[in-house]
Order: sequence, then C-alpha cells, then structure tokens
Amino acid sequence: MKKESIPFQVWILTLAAFAIGTAEFVIAGILPQIATSLTITEGQAGYLISAYALAIVIGGPILTIYLSRFNKKAVLSGLMIIFIIGNVLSAYAPNYNILFISRIITGLVQGPFYGIGAVVATNLVSEKMAGRAVGQMFAGLTLANVLGVPAGTWIGLTYGWHSTFLVVAALGALAMLSIIAFIKSTGHGEAKDVKSQLRAFKNPALLISLAITVFAWSGFMTLYGYLAPIAMHITGYGEDAVTWILVIVGAGLIIGNTLGGRSSDKDLNKASMFWAIAMIVSLVVVGLVVDNKILFVIAAFIFGIASFANVPAMQLRVMKHGGDGQELAATANISAFNLANAFGGLLGGMVLDSNLGAGMIPYAAIVVPIIGLFFIAKANRNDEAGNGKPATIVN
Repeated sequence: MKKESIPFQVWILTLAAFAIGTAEFVIAGILPQIATSLTITEGQAGYLISAYALAIVIGGPILTIYLSRFNKKAVLSGLMIIFIIGNVLSAYAPNYNILFISRIITGLVQGPFYGIGAVVATNLVSEKMAGRAVGQMFAGLTLANVLGVPAGTWIGLTYGWHSTFLVVAALGALAMLSIIAFIKSTGHGEAKDVKSQLRAFKNPALLISLAITVFAWSGFMTLYGYLAPIAMHITGYGEDAVTWILVIVGAGLIIGNTLGGRSSDKDLNKASMFWAIAMIVSLVVVGLVVDNKILFVIAAFIFGIASFANVPAMQLRVMKHGGDGQELAATANISAFNLANAFGGLLGGMVLDSNLGAGMIPYAAIVVPIIGLFFIAKANRNDEAGNGKPATIVN
C-alpha cells in the first residue's frame, strides 16, 4: 500500500500561514524604527501588537461565524486579499492612527484563516493524517518565527520598516494566487447555520479543550517572549547572540510541530498529556541551567521542541469536539492561543520587573500550565468513559 503524503495544497496553506505569522510577529523587530519615524514612544508603538491580538481574539470568531457558510476556497482567497490590503496600508501609513487601523485589519484575517484553513487541511487527507496536516499548516507559523521575523527585521533595518510590510504583502499575494490556482472549490463540505455552530459550544468537551489551550499553552510565551533579557542579563550573552539563540529555538519549534502532529495521529489523549508535561519539565530545566551558556541554549532548544509539539494536539482536540461548528471551534482555539500568549507575556513582564528578576521567569512559567494538566486529565477521562463524544472530521 502506498504511503499517504501531505498534499501540495496543504503546503500552500503553510505558505499563507507563514505570511500571516510573519505579519503578526515582525512588528516587534521594527518597533524602534516605527516609533522614531512616526514620532511616538516605543510604548505607543507596542500598542500595535495589542491591536493585532485584540482583532484575533474578538474579530476571529465573529468573522468565522459569518464566513463559514461560504465556499472555503473563496473565503481563504478573500481573506488573503484583506491581508494584502492591510499590509499595504501599513507600509504607506502616513501616521500612527492609520497604522493602528491597518494592524486591526490585518489581525482580523488570522483567526478565520487558521480556523477555516485547518478544516480544509484535514479534509484534504485521510482521518489518520489529520494531525500531520494541521501540524504542517501550523509549521508556517513556526517558520515565521525562525525565518520571517529575522528576515523582516533585517529588511526593515536595511530598507526601512515600510519595506517590511510590502514584502509581507507580496508573500500574501503569492499565497492568494496559489490558493486560487490549486485548491479546489468543492469537496470541503458545507458549513452549518450559525445556530448549529454556536450549539457546538454547549458541548463541555469543547469548552474543556479550549481551556486546555488557554492554560497549558500560557507557559510558552511566558518564557519565549523574554528569552532575550534572560540570555543577556542572566546567562551572559551579548545582544548580537540573541538572534542566533532565537533561530536555534525556532528550529526546535519546527521539530516539535512535526513530532506533535505524528504523535497526535497515533494517540491524541496520550500526546496531549505527554507534551504538556514535557513542556513543563523543559521549563524547569531551562531555569536550572540558566547560568550556563551552552546548557542554556540546549535547554531552550528542547523547550522549543516540547512546547510546539502541543500545537497540533490542541488544535486537533478542539476540532474533534467541534461537531457542526468545526470552523468556529478551530478559530476560537486561535483566540485561546492568543489569550494564553497575552497572559504569558504579562506574567513574564511582571516577574522581570519584580525583585525576582529574569532568572525566575522559567519557574513562573510552569504555574499555569500545571493547571492545564488537570484539564487534560479530565478531558482524557471523559473520552475514555465515552462522555466526550468527539465528532469525526468528515469530508
């Protein structure tokens, strides 16, 4: 029997996810330039990140409710058009207010694209390959951290921050044209009505799955968002080394995403528990070796693997319990990821500014994910007892 492989169409979704992920995270690398150019404080420039995240959390589910009734190829293409417009508007924004609005426009795309795109990806493969298909699509997000953000920052430093947004828009255009050319209009199933989609959220198993994402994932951004100050102030690296450390950790994210997809296909419940525990353990290890340059980088790399291996399991679990509201459930999970990121960033910042200092951030990062373990255990018990009633992903 011929071994099933990931279809080319899923790789197109990976390209789109890469463009969207780069648009989300690259702003951090060009904040000082934006602040200087628009004569605003770096704190005000930082609000551009909040605007993007807020658009994902609030706008994503609302847009998905409306868009999931339409042909999925048309929806994905249309979302990429909005993405292109948002980034071109960012590139040519004459002032802070227009740039702020453009970031909201761009952020609105991410939730519904990742949510609806994940459903399309799973419907392009057999059920046994669903985890790997979702993992492959989300590999675009990990590649955005490894390649997109450093490249976008370099482009901004070399040619100006406006150029960064133009390049991101060009990536979006390439993804849009590929979607139009290669993804079929039929065979993705028809979305249920709004009431049917919302009814899915009456399922306790879906709510528990979303809670797993919020709690278990929060440890990632608590550490990842503050790797630079930890490396510089505690481990003793210079500023120039931070980029390479992030690239190494990013390589771990890619490996973890692949391992997580494969293990989720074999046994979703075991994979969920294993990788959540692995991330917590890796955080403790980072904390223990934070004053050793070589061991710190190795531990951070392992943290990258363990943390992103959770992503396919979290997304697949939500989709399996989504019932008639798979697209909305998948998009709600993107909002859950961003809530976790927001909380993790806040927690890490509080620890960094406190008397505890940067060295305590890895230990602080394990507190909330431990709560996530209890939700995973409860969800697994419910599934084993037949109470979870997971819905099969259908074509």
